[in-house]
This record gives sequence, C-alpha cells and structure tokens, in this order.
Amino acid sequence: MNRRAFVAGLGAVLTAPLVVEAQEGRKAPRIGFLSAGSLTAPRTRTYVEAFRQALRELGYVEGSSISVEFRSAEENYERLPALAEELVRLNPSVIVVNTVPATVAVKQATKTIPIIMAAIVDPIATGLVTNLARPGENLTGLSMMAPELAGKQLELLKEIAPQASRVALLWNPTNPGNTPQEHAARDAARVLGVTLHPFEARSPSAIDAAFLAMRRERSEGLIVLTDLMFGTHGKRIADLAAKHRLPAVYGQAVLEQTGGLMAYGVDLPALFRRSATYVDKVLEGAKPGDLPVEQPTKFELVINMKTAKALGLTIPPALLLRADQVIE
Repeated sequence: MNRRAFVAGLGAVLTAPLVVEAQEGRKAPRIGFLSAGSLTAPRTRTYVEAFRQALRELGYVEGSSISVEFRSAEENYERLPALAEELVRLNPSVIVVNTVPATVAVKQATKTIPIIMAAIVDPIATGLVTNLARPGENLTGLSMMAPELAGKQLELLKEIAPQASRVALLWNPTNPGNTPQEHAARDAARVLGVTLHPFEARSPSAIDAAFLAMRRERSEGLIVLTDLMFGTHGKRIADLAAKHRLPAVYGQAVLEQTGGLMAYGVDLPALFRRSATYVDKVLEGAKPGDLPVEQPTKFELVINMKTAKALGLTIPPALLLRADQVIE
C-alpha cells in the first residue's frame, strides 16, 4: 500500500467510524486502537500499517468482517484518559494500545474490555502486570524489555567511545516506561565506572534545552531512552547530537531516516504485527488474562558509518561483525 493510499484510508477511518455488518448479518467486531503519538507521523504510520496488514493476513477485512476505531493523543499524554474513555464508550471487542501511558489510561477506563499491548516497556517493571505467564485481569500483549536494553546501550557506547566518562541520558519523566530504563542505565553506569547525567525532556519544546544543558555539563556521550516522543523527533535529536559532537546510542532503530549513530533495540513493526494475532485469539474467545505476555527474542544492532566518520569515531571491527545492519 503506498503512502497516499494509506493516509487516505486512515483519514476515512478517523473521520467516519465504521459500522459494518459481517456476511452472516451480525455486526462485525469493533477494535479500538489508542496511540499516544500522531497517526500521521511516519513511524506511527509504519506501526499501524504493520498491524493492519497482519489483520488482513489473518483473514479480516476492514469494512466487512471487522472495524477499527483509531484515536490519537498527538504526543500529549494528558489527552489519553479522555480518549480511552471515549473508546470504552464505543464498547469495542478489544482495545489495542502502544506506550505505557496509553496502556495505563485504558486500564483505568475499563476492567472488562480486553486490552492488547502492542509494544510496551517491561510491563512488570512499570506495574501493568505482576506475572508474564498469566497476566490476569483483562490485559496481555507484547513487551519490549526496554529497561535491560538501556544498560546494554550504555555498554555499546563505551565500546565506540571508551574515553567517555560523562554520559548524558535523555529521558521523558512523564512516561512511566522511562523510569525503569533510567534505573537500569544508572545500574550499568556504576558497573562501568561512568558518571551518568539524566536530562529531562517532557515535551518536544524541551529537547533543545536538554542539549544545551548537556553541553554545559561537558557530556561526552548520550543514551536516548525508548520513548514515543523521541522516536517521532528522532531526526531532530540526531541533528542536535551531531551539532554537539555527541556519540549517541538509541533504543529505536530508525537510523536510516534520522542519521543517528547507533541503535540497539527490538523490531517494533514486528511487535505490532504480532499484536494482531492476540486480537485474533481474543475474538476467537480467549481470555486475555490467560494469554502470556510475550517478550522479544531478537534484538537489532544498527550502526551508521556515515555518522561515525563525521564524528571521527572508529567502530571496532568486532562490533561491526555483531551488527545486524551497517549503514554505509
């Protein structure tokens, strides 16, 4: 599906909610989809299309055998509770969510409608569930295991910039999913003998100020935590890192589009595709609390050699051999 067709189709869904009938004459199941980010942002479009494509592969046809109600907070987390309640009032068969704040909002809005997490920072560390094998209640889905990844990202930074002793951490404290990542990074910093300086960015407008503060603190490297806002504004963050000569490691692999140096994390579109299978299971009668929360088994290491050369960095050959993708 080309970009123009996808945007047009998505706009139709947003402006004219579907009320469709299945071939048997029954009302088709309705799916709610709550996104913390903008549905027109390139990254979010990629995730949504991965989810919709997986539904098609499972035999669902939007407008015929299923309908989808999309809602977006446009990166304003304060809007999520109202949007969650709006979706709940539509009484969908299941609600799909991405990001911890969106999951919290829907979990507070309903105790009965099944909730599928598409890509969530460790749901145990963030308090969403207490048991991955049997999450209980009305919630299940897919975890990103991001807290552990923050420590690994710091290790990778030390491999490419071994002299870096003062490392900045860009995080968003309004996102509960950032807190366990920040703790994991602090733990790794103590082991590696690195001084870690967290810098807050609660909104896109605060990103520039955070980088100015990094310069004042004479930061020598940067870890960018996994956060929807940072993913959406990845190009801007990568440009600022280059401007301030900061080797940076990201939790989201979008280096082809942003020009970032290195990323280590999960294949997010794959998680959204997998979330469609959870929707299918729930529509077939499975109870979400009985479905284990899945954890990723594959992590991607991406290195951008263009950015490395611009920063005057030599990437160790052993690290290049471990990379899943090297951008020349």
